[in-house]
Amino acid sequence: MASGSAIQIPSRLPLLLTHEGVLLPGSTMRTSVDSPRNMQLVRSRLLKGTSLRSTIIGVIPNTSDPTSDCEELPSLHRIGTAALAVQVVGSNWPKPHYTLLVTGLCRFQILQLLKEKPYPVAEVEQLDRLEQFTNQQNKSEEELGELSEQFYKYAVQLVEMLDMSVPAVAKLRRLLDNLPREALPDILTSIIRTSNQEKLQILDAVSLEERFKMTIPLLVRQIEGLKLLQKTRKPKQDDDKRVVAIRPIRRINHIPSATEDEDEEGDHDDVVMLEKKIRTSSMSEQALKVCLKEIKRLKKMPQSMPEYALTRNYLELMVELPWNKSTKDRLEIRAARILLDNDHYAMEKLKKRVLEYLAVRQLKNNLKGPILCFVGPPGVGKTSVGRSIAKTLGREFHRIALGGVCDQSDIRGHRRTYVGSMPGRIINGLKTVGVNNPVFLLDEVDKLGKSLQGDPAAALLEVLDPEQNHSFTDHYLNVAFDLSQVLFIATANTTATIPPALLDRMEVIQVPGYTQEEKIEIAHRHLIPKQLEQHGLTPQQIQIPQVTTLDIITRYTREAGVRSLDRKLGAICRAVAVKVAEGQHKETKPDRTEVAEEDCKEHITEDAKTDSISDTADLALPPEMPILIDFHALKDILGPPMYEMEVSERLSQPGVAIGLAWTPLGGEIMFVEASRMDGEGQLTLTGQLGDVMKESAHLAISWLRSNAKRYQLTNASGSFDLLDNTDIHLHFPAGAVTKDGPSAGVTIVTCLASLFSGRLVCSDVAMTGEITLRGLVLPVGGIKDKVLAAHRAGLKRIIIPQRNEKDLEEIAVNVRQDLTFVMASCLDEVLNAAFDGGFSVKPIVERLNSKL
Repeated sequence: MASGSAIQIPSRLPLLLTHEGVLLPGSTMRTSVDSPRNMQLVRSRLLKGTSLRSTIIGVIPNTSDPTSDCEELPSLHRIGTAALAVQVVGSNWPKPHYTLLVTGLCRFQILQLLKEKPYPVAEVEQLDRLEQFTNQQNKSEEELGELSEQFYKYAVQLVEMLDMSVPAVAKLRRLLDNLPREALPDILTSIIRTSNQEKLQILDAVSLEERFKMTIPLLVRQIEGLKLLQKTRKPKQDDDKRVVAIRPIRRINHIPSATEDEDEEGDHDDVVMLEKKIRTSSMSEQALKVCLKEIKRLKKMPQSMPEYALTRNYLELMVELPWNKSTKDRLEIRAARILLDNDHYAMEKLKKRVLEYLAVRQLKNNLKGPILCFVGPPGVGKTSVGRSIAKTLGREFHRIALGGVCDQSDIRGHRRTYVGSMPGRIINGLKTVGVNNPVFLLDEVDKLGKSLQGDPAAALLEVLDPEQNHSFTDHYLNVAFDLSQVLFIATANTTATIPPALLDRMEVIQVPGYTQEEKIEIAHRHLIPKQLEQHGLTPQQIQIPQVTTLDIITRYTREAGVRSLDRKLGAICRAVAVKVAEGQHKETKPDRTEVAEEDCKEHITEDAKTDSISDTADLALPPEMPILIDFHALKDILGPPMYEMEVSERLSQPGVAIGLAWTPLGGEIMFVEASRMDGEGQLTLTGQLGDVMKESAHLAISWLRSNAKRYQLTNASGSFDLLDNTDIHLHFPAGAVTKDGPSAGVTIVTCLASLFSGRLVCSDVAMTGEITLRGLVLPVGGIKDKVLAAHRAGLKRIIIPQRNEKDLEEIAVNVRQDLTFVMASCLDEVLNAAFDGGFSVKPIVERLNSKL
């Protein structure tokens, strides 16, 4: 737009009414379009136009109320600005509208309004013409010369008061020299701080002389405002410029000066102190080399750089890490045994392994820390055992919760190139404990997840490998750190979800559920004292006998651990706390009377009237009696029993047998029910069964069909083909719980044999074992948990595979004494043990003869 000869606008222009500002020639403005007329103009002319002339519109400042009804076209301002639509952006939020970027070309005057709808179109006359400037060139030089020079002087003074380092200001300074003087008033008026009314006056000033006269006072006002602003800021800016000019020179050239400020000296002292700590630390040679290189870079780096803080944080972490700092183990085996026994009842296998580690450590000091993995149901004390091991060894303890972790950076850290990078949990834990041989508890290692950020279980492979973790490399440190002296203890509920490669690096120690006797001991040794302390009670205020604890265990909880038992004891303590608090409130009342022993107390009170007040108080109050929790109190506090022994009721008809199942929460007893009806030989299975259990059911019915003549098993019509015109339905109650696994095979066979023979399975028998098509019984897992579940349910006889006999050694002696175990190697032995009098052919034949 330096030359006006190129500006030739159409004689008819669509009009855009804007109330957001005044567009002057040579300036650019962004305006929002949301009125119906303006939006129709954008759609019809700007969005559908193909030529340059179709994007030229007339911008008229709307001086009326913008919120008024837009049905009537408001009175139009006489003069407007022809503009070129540079950009059109549409949006639907919060309501449909367009945003236009328009650049002013020249002034025009409305001669006649041609139409109002759908958008106004007017016949216009162009006012700013290059020919007029040429014809008035002599006049401009003679009459406007002084005005133009005065305007130019103020414009240059205004621009030079601004910061020339800003690109926009430098560009404006160049425009002052390159643009013709006639275009400068419009451009500078749009830049400086002016009101819309003042801009409107400039727009209406068609005469160039009038435009210069009106713009010069605006420039003078802006210059005075800047001078006043600079006076208030000058002292502070001078200080800032001096600091900015001096600091980099002194830092780069290392010129000590007595005039350096205290912050400079403090930062320099900190860096020197940090370098001294690095040189005196006992870090590895590789780490020392990296740190000295980083401290050298830090000295040359301006403090204002973002990398300065990152490098300093890295060096401070390297100094704080315990490269060679460790605690000395307590190696008194007897004291450790006593401490473990006091903290935890039972868990013999686990405590034995810890004592073995202590003994070997006593004989050889440089033993690598083992990687132990405690696997067992929730609430059996896996996490608390890890804490006790640390206390026994006299080591620092740090727990890392891995449940739900799905980013490998949580284990190995982030690289320092990322914003917000930090070391992983392993290095961060070492920094927290301050020693290189703590006990690290990796809790819930079976609940790690995967995501786009990597597999944290794979990142743990190096950490938990005794042959590799002596040179563990965190991404943040990028140097090796020795983890071989750390005692890692992992906990899990099941090994099924732990990757095989990770499981192979750990020594798995099974932590089974507790027996009833063990739970009673744990409750009276640990849980009840803890709950009394938490609720502010004493043994003189509440007593829970062992019979009551047994009732809570058998009737109100059904779990492998003791968490539910702990919660039930807490509920009892809360109820007793209410009674104790109410009793203390009554004792503070002067007219307290007792319902029981009323005559005796009245007599005591009458005799004590002549005594002192204190004696009267002592005699009037009966001695405080502890609240005894019996079964009636238990029912009142905890409600009716949640679990009742219903085994005998469930086995009151043929076609029902009891199996044993293993879950991550411990062992459970499982009923299997069967029924038959007329049909087409279909087998229906219900109860949320997995594929393996469905296959076991098909195996069982196939084996029984092939041995039906042997055992004289017939269907309802007397045929040995058990599925001839007969449908069988097998159901596993607790239908909402998913069940899978091969160990229900013997239970399904026994259940179907009971159904087809019409005989009842013994009500005190439970069984487990996998079957084959030839009738063999194969070993299964989780024997200890299953046996404990049967013992909790009050069963007396358990049928297990012959090859699982070795697993009985893990079961407590008192539990084995209460149970009778039948070792079965084939299904014949299972059936003979499951029914009274056995399940041979002879009793069946005699029963048939007696009927005939």
